[in-house]
Amino acid sequence: MAPFTRLLLVLATLLLVAVTGEADAGGGKPRYDRVLCFGDSLSDTGNSAILPATAGGPFTNAPYGQTHFKRPGASGRLVDSTVELLKLSYLASRSADDLRRRSLVDTRNAAASELKSPSDRASDGRLIIDFIVESLGLPQPTPYLAGKTANDFQKGANFAVGGATALDMAFLKTKGIKSFVPISLSNQTTWFNGVLKLLASKPNEQRKLMASSLFYIGEIGLNDYSFALMNNVNDTVGLAESLVPDIIDVIRSALIDVIDAGARTMVVTGMIPMGCEPELLALLPSGASGYYDPTSGCIAQFNRLAQLHNRALNRMLSKLRRAYPRTSIYYGDLYTPITAIVSSPATYGFGSKPLAACCGGGSGPYNFNFTFFCGTPLSSTCDDPSKSVSWDGIHYTEATHSFVAGTMLRVGL
Repeated sequence: MAPFTRLLLVLATLLLVAVTGEADAGGGKPRYDRVLCFGDSLSDTGNSAILPATAGGPFTNAPYGQTHFKRPGASGRLVDSTVELLKLSYLASRSADDLRRRSLVDTRNAAASELKSPSDRASDGRLIIDFIVESLGLPQPTPYLAGKTANDFQKGANFAVGGATALDMAFLKTKGIKSFVPISLSNQTTWFNGVLKLLASKPNEQRKLMASSLFYIGEIGLNDYSFALMNNVNDTVGLAESLVPDIIDVIRSALIDVIDAGARTMVVTGMIPMGCEPELLALLPSGASGYYDPTSGCIAQFNRLAQLHNRALNRMLSKLRRAYPRTSIYYGDLYTPITAIVSSPATYGFGSKPLAACCGGGSGPYNFNFTFFCGTPLSSTCDDPSKSVSWDGIHYTEATHSFVAGTMLRVGL
């Protein structure tokens, strides 16, 4: 039996119950007091809308948020510089001093006016973290840059930032890789430690608070790999693969940091099927034999990179479970459910073009072109985002997030 056929059979058995997005029907006290979240744009619920390097990005405008947050459809309100931002030339032209000129303290002070609405997410609606939080009956965690006091973070904090990398900018530079958002996973753990001190001053109090928290470590490393794959070198896949041990190591360090702080329950998500991303499919085509997977149409070698990452991550998590038996460490599988949808969309209620962006434009099968990027005047939005896997060619639809969250919630958080 072919691997994808086995995959679909397994998923068809497991995914009979859809995520409801509701708290426990029993109405009892939630198992956790708060959620603490790390990651990049797949988990960011507002930080990118505030961070000077990314503020004003497309996700802060229509049609982003239209499904759940009731924003209108594309209105062409985005300025032309948004396209430049997406092409990365906007960020590339800004010096490190420019990006750091406004302190994070000043940034948080300005958050009330800059965080436009709860829909500052890179999707048409809710993210995986939103569904998990709702299903646990908890309030949404406060985006780190939108909070200042202990009270702001009492019910949770989200440190994820769109465009964040796992590895520091300086390290990536030694590999000839340029990143454009000055936030890495180590920055996020530094923010976490600051919030921890805000919430409690004594170590035993801190550990008690963390023991009642759920830690969600969203996908991190995708931007590192993507920047490597788009680098101007002969062997971009080899360059990206060389980052795997370093990325796994920084994830491990972050996990140990929060475990040492008292974390007792955490969900650590893996890598998405990168080869199924409309952006990469559109920008990095090839006529080489075997370049595309015959079942899914995804770029095979990019998906093998994602699988390499996930195998290394799972090995590391197994070692951590043995070293820290009092902490429950769950692996959040993104790769399997998303690949299943792409390979057999009708089986899971999706439309017939799983590799095409819902919001975008331009010619081609992937509906992805920076000139027509979602939210710009020339872009358009599909009639029913719930039938699409990809929202804008880089990020997923609320329907995809709901589907994936359902698979995670079945582990019994």
